[in-house]
Amino acid sequence: MRAVVQRVTEASVEVDGELTGGIGPGLLVFLGISREDTRTDADYLADKITGLRIFADPDGKMNRDVREAGGSILIVSQFTLYADARKGRRPGFDRAASPETARALYEYFVEAVRRRGIPVATGVFQAHMSVRLINDGPVTILLDSEKTI
Repeated sequence: MRAVVQRVTEASVEVDGELTGGIGPGLLVFLGISREDTRTDADYLADKITGLRIFADPDGKMNRDVREAGGSILIVSQFTLYADARKGRRPGFDRAASPETARALYEYFVEAVRRRGIPVATGVFQAHMSVRLINDGPVTILLDSEKTI
């Protein structure tokens, strides 16, 4: 499971011109799910993301997590995080999970984050989405549940 995590001052998702999810300060998480991923991967990333100390403390140091900072998380599914563009010019997506598998793990991940007491907004799974964000910093972190060591 892969995630691109961005610290934002605000972020939102629209589908067909309709706002489907939005947050103020917090994290925007683009989540990609591979064929090999399990709930263990989802739990690992939920813990890692909610515990990232990338928000400023009173001294201006990145020392607080999203909960301590009073932030929210916007989670957007993005199978293209498993694009393989090593050959040719058209990316392949063989490692990406099937839509049925990915949807179940995506929904599990969203609930895993909610269980940690953080307000969560989402995009619409498998929809064409317009994502707007204001990256704060900028701070962008790449996480992969396969790279735990």
